[in-house]
Amino acid sequence: MRKLKRFLGRIGVLAHSIRFRLVLWFAFILTLVLASFSVFVYLIQSRDVHNDVLTRLESRMALLVARRPFGAVLVPDNFVQEDEALAVTGPDGSVLASQGSSLSQDFVQAALHGWQRRPQQGASPLDFVALSGYLPQTHTDYLFLVAPFVGRQSLQGFAILGTPLDPGGRLHALLLTLLIGSLLTLAIALGGGLWLADRAMRPVHTITRAAREISDTDLSRRLNLKSRDELGELANTFDAMLARLQAAFERQRQFVADASHELRTPLTIVNLEASRALAAQRNASEYQRALGTIRSENDFMTRLVNDLLALARMDAGQVPLAQERLDLSDLALDAVERLSDLASRSGVQLRTGELPEVCMRGDRQYLLQMITNLVENGIKYSAGAQPWVCVETGCGEGKAWLRVADNGPGIAPEHLSHLFDRFYRVDQARARLDEDSPDPQRPSGTGLGLSIVQWIAKAHGGEVHVSSQLGQGTTFETVFPPADEESRTD
Repeated sequence: MRKLKRFLGRIGVLAHSIRFRLVLWFAFILTLVLASFSVFVYLIQSRDVHNDVLTRLESRMALLVARRPFGAVLVPDNFVQEDEALAVTGPDGSVLASQGSSLSQDFVQAALHGWQRRPQQGASPLDFVALSGYLPQTHTDYLFLVAPFVGRQSLQGFAILGTPLDPGGRLHALLLTLLIGSLLTLAIALGGGLWLADRAMRPVHTITRAAREISDTDLSRRLNLKSRDELGELANTFDAMLARLQAAFERQRQFVADASHELRTPLTIVNLEASRALAAQRNASEYQRALGTIRSENDFMTRLVNDLLALARMDAGQVPLAQERLDLSDLALDAVERLSDLASRSGVQLRTGELPEVCMRGDRQYLLQMITNLVENGIKYSAGAQPWVCVETGCGEGKAWLRVADNGPGIAPEHLSHLFDRFYRVDQARARLDEDSPDPQRPSGTGLGLSIVQWIAKAHGGEVHVSSQLGQGTTFETVFPPADEESRTD
């Protein structure tokens, strides 16, 4: 019983498979083609056989009628063969003489009636009428010719001459041959179709098996199919999708690991300071210093969490951007004014270059955040006897641009492509350390500012470029489409 159920289950799976449906459609179309071809061949052959028999009968009937018997009807001896039939009748249809297979009186009357209903073409010795009939005694289809015996002034009788329509059984043999040939062709086509369908669907089975075996912990598997057909293209697309998923999962794992690492340090500091303050009686200044350290670390964690939430919302597409007409120079000036105190405390000269009116469309809040992050980044990493950060804007060649430059130590070329990665830092020595932080080796930034800058720029149809030379400083340039160009494209 289990074997029967298993067999029926396999049959059900096969019946619902694509390859079975493909083979079924192929067999259906092939059956129509073979049936049409067989019918065509059979009809053509039947017509040829009919014409051959009719031609032979007409020549023999012409010979018989040409004898023109008057009075008594004379029929040559052995005029017909054994399988043929001949009947000579009077004008009233009575059979006067016959040879070969006998014809019933009813059949004779029906034949004469058919001759009388012929199209009127004028009586002549060659006025024949072809009729088809079946003789029960021979179990064979016959073709008959009916011709009149015409005297000088009156109709003297009729001759009915018939011969088997297919004496050699050629049509029957042809029909059997076409049937057997069509069945054999269909069987071979079905077997070959199943084999070809199974072979063609192997890449699909490979993709299905790989998809079942792949998990979120192992996305390194690839199909690597070498075929150039549609299934090969599907497999290559599947491999590309796996590569994107693997990169996304790796970024996610790296992001979680980096976020955990960044949060672990301030949490450890907070725990140590609180434990130290509670371990023994302290004076007011020591308690104040511990609370200041805890507040500083809390501020750092707050900034980090806010940046993480902002990036999560940006990645999820949950950040609606306003499209208002604004001046990029005004935004740059606002950011400089807001950060002037921070620059003064850090000993950095914050200055502006040329700030002509540069009109564009975008969200004021997020563009101001982008400029602020770039300027803060310059303040953190500027260095030298007289550190400075310069902000300038401009418009040219159909583009609006913003530049933020500093005279810091610069960035090595191998680090430039990773600057916008989350939590990426070039090195600790390049960063301006937070003087209020209890950890003198940890920079004050969260490592997410440039990632936010890049997202805001792309969301506004822009790009961020960075150029740097060791010992001379770094320049960030953000390029946007101007408002006038957007208006033309709208």
